[in-house]
Amino acid sequence: MSSTVQGHCDPAFASVRDVFERNFAAGRELGAAVAVYAGDRKVVDLWGGVADRRTGRGWRADTPCFGFSCTKAVTAAAALLLAERGAYEMDGPVTAWWPEFGARGKDGTTAAHLLSHQAGLPAFARAVSAEEAADAPARAADLASQEPEWAPGTAHGYHALTYGWLAGEIVRRLSGRPVGAFVKQEFARGLDLWIGSPDEVIERAAKLSAGRRVGGGADVLLVAEEGDVLDRLAGAYTDRRSRLNRAMNNPHPGKGGYNNPVVLRAGWPSAGMITTAPSFAAFYRDLVAGRILRPETLRDAIRPRATGPDRTMIVQSSFGLGFMRPAQTFRTPAAGRVSAFGHTGAGGSIGLGDVEAGLALAYLPNLMGDQLSGDLRAHQLTEAAYASLS
Repeated sequence: MSSTVQGHCDPAFASVRDVFERNFAAGRELGAAVAVYAGDRKVVDLWGGVADRRTGRGWRADTPCFGFSCTKAVTAAAALLLAERGAYEMDGPVTAWWPEFGARGKDGTTAAHLLSHQAGLPAFARAVSAEEAADAPARAADLASQEPEWAPGTAHGYHALTYGWLAGEIVRRLSGRPVGAFVKQEFARGLDLWIGSPDEVIERAAKLSAGRRVGGGADVLLVAEEGDVLDRLAGAYTDRRSRLNRAMNNPHPGKGGYNNPVVLRAGWPSAGMITTAPSFAAFYRDLVAGRILRPETLRDAIRPRATGPDRTMIVQSSFGLGFMRPAQTFRTPAAGRVSAFGHTGAGGSIGLGDVEAGLALAYLPNLMGDQLSGDLRAHQLTEAAYASLS
């Protein structure tokens, strides 16, 4: 098994390669890829290690990897594109295009509430299997009939998995297409990016591996730095009655976890994307360049709509319309704290764009970290990318 880093890195971005190589040398990676664009110029395209621990298959230039919640940014872009085209009013009632959603006190909910984790539906009320999760209309109907855990618009809490069937319903109802099909046809036609993957992509994708802590306790500094918050996070995550546990673990991916082909074929719009680092970075490149959304649409979308204590994650979070903004759950270097946006994934992955710096970055590992959001590996790569811009 080789962990030799391969690919291209502009000399000005050598520090990104240095960080990437150090992570492999220190045993913090199994297989991974990182890509960076400065404007339209691809300045980093690196990969290395093992795509499948069981077989020893090496990571290649075109190896795709599961992106966990990084998916949400792509689903959000699809919903935002429909708003830009006039398919619905962002601050208008959801019931204008989804009448059933008004049940049980949710009639004042807006599309902006769905996209910014303010809908009050962070978890399903009953256990949902991976097979059931593949039925997007049925899962959306479940959420439409549920009573919210807080009045929509009065607070925010991370909708870790339900987000996909809320934001995704905007796309499904108003375009007539599943999220994955809409994304592929509208702005990812030339990208190795799938939300709902064909079997040949699943076969060659990196296999996720768990069971090893990445980076030790320092990693969770990216999630929280306050006193007993880490203890409370750990307690909440393991408490089956807690909102955090209910939000993160239902639907359950079933046998094989997020390597389960049932999940990968279904393409959950919250956490179901398979992509390569260069293609995912190119998605952010195109967002920043105004090729997917108009610049004014994107700037409005990354304006913080929900900031402060997160009712699900416990720590401070900040969300625009589907995109994370700098906070305890999305740590960025000082240079990115005004204009960076994107989304992390539970396994350590990240996608990031910066409208002022013209930066786009994607990092996809298959050795999962054990922190809830953010990752020291991703953070160090992001720091190096920003430092290289200067």
